[in-house]
Amino acid sequence: MTDGYHTPVLRDEVLHYLQLIPDGTYVDGTLGGGGHAESIIKKLSVRGRLIAFDRDADAIRFAQQRLENFHEQIVFVQDNFSHIKKRLSDLDTQEVHGIVLDLGVSSFQIDQASRGFSFQRNSRLDMRMDRRQTLDAWTVINSYNQDKLVDIFWKYGEELNSRRIARVIVEKRKQKQIDTTHDLNAIVERVVGGEFLQKSLARIFQAIRIEVNRELESLESALCDAVDVLRPSGRLVVIAYHSLEDRIVKDFFKKESRKFLPSGSKYVPDQPAEPRLRILTKKPITVGEKETVQNTRARSAKLRAAERI
Repeated sequence: MTDGYHTPVLRDEVLHYLQLIPDGTYVDGTLGGGGHAESIIKKLSVRGRLIAFDRDADAIRFAQQRLENFHEQIVFVQDNFSHIKKRLSDLDTQEVHGIVLDLGVSSFQIDQASRGFSFQRNSRLDMRMDRRQTLDAWTVINSYNQDKLVDIFWKYGEELNSRRIARVIVEKRKQKQIDTTHDLNAIVERVVGGEFLQKSLARIFQAIRIEVNRELESLESALCDAVDVLRPSGRLVVIAYHSLEDRIVKDFFKKESRKFLPSGSKYVPDQPAEPRLRILTKKPITVGEKETVQNTRARSAKLRAAERI
């Protein structure tokens, strides 16, 4: 397990945009293996504090071992980052100096066959980041109706063959339950096949994972909470890995940095607004060639940062 988590993506850029204050309080909303958490905590003084969230109990256990030397400065919270505001309140913390959200699935989760995240490993369909929840990939594939499957595959995966794949899934499960990742692979291969198979499998598995973990809804809620708990000049840094996530972050930053609210009519002047964020990254920061070679899964990463006004 010690080598299961990848080196944190865009680590130096995260530290640059957080502008760490040694005695400050920070939140890592997506702890994973503790890579970003470790880089942050090493920059803090003994009075500094890090509150680390993750839904995955395995990630919490791994990070606790990795960061054992800093246990007095770190609070671990097994919860969805969409509950940041409430959980901080429970910890009697009203404001923080910075928050980092490294979205997506960790390499350890993908590589652990039993979790069912990867189409390259055969296991029961699962994909739950928090295994305490009841909804899993098996339930999605074996109980959602055809229209709902189509909607998920298209909305969250942008898969052009969504209708055909959903139809074959419904046909197949009438004969036998679709239990494993390889069962699902065979269905997608029957519909797509050829040179486009790998991309379609990636899109379908992404779509199911997003549905199971309510990832986009959680992100929207987490961004709202993050701005509420950031103190003035506090920094929010978000790393997204696909266009759906990045679009949510981009639109949110744009909305929260507006100085005027559009009236919707050329005859009515726009109304002044009080922005809550100042955007620090006009364009997203992407991974360089060296880091891409070291970690191919990081190649799609896009970092955006903003400062609380």
